Amino acid sequence: MIRVLLADDHAAIRAGLKMVLDAAPDIEVVGEAADGAVAVRQAAALRPDVVLMDIRMPGTDGIEATRAITSAGLSDVLVLTTFDIDEYIFGALRAGAAGFLLKTVEPATLADAVRSVATGDGVIAPEVTRRLLAALVASTPSVGTPSGRPELEGLTARERQVLAALGRGLSNADLAAHFMISEATAKTHVSRVLAKLGYTSRVQAAILAKELGLV
Repeated sequence: MIRVLLADDHAAIRAGLKMVLDAAPDIEVVGEAADGAVAVRQAAALRPDVVLMDIRMPGTDGIEATRAITSAGLSDVLVLTTFDIDEYIFGALRAGAAGFLLKTVEPATLADAVRSVATGDGVIAPEVTRRLLAALVASTPSVGTPSGRPELEGLTARERQVLAALGRGLSNADLAAHFMISEATAKTHVSRVLAKLGYTSRVQAAILAKELGLV
């Protein structure tokens, strides 16, 4: 079972999300939180596989809560919000969120997203993907080579290839097929890349790959 913690300051929304996720045979909602600080404490106590995190909450907001949860290795975080504001998108992803979805998402898509995050993949709402990529392209250096960048110095040649593949949005299954390795080996490569970069999610690595011009 995939164990999920819901973090949203609206009880009705939490109830709706719980109903949707509990209907899936492989997903179980194990806890709820009405603000970011409680979400962090619940994540530490329950150690869920995925925290479904709202952005706007009283006190500690979703971005700060995401940073606290992912930096401590308590859980993966999938942000679910009403607002597709660029500040929120980049803030959440740079804080370590493994995905970003809008609350207009269909129930089946939400369940699939939870499964993807639980298996180590990233998820980005189609509504914001184009803006995210455009922003990354705009921030990519137009001159120079990425080979001398300090971020890459600790990576092996294969790990640099994996980082570039993450920048193209490849899942673990895609990586396995591309490099002709098992999914378990692909996941190990991704974990090593993230560890060396000091990141907590593959989405952060994908952003770096874009910024370095690897893709």
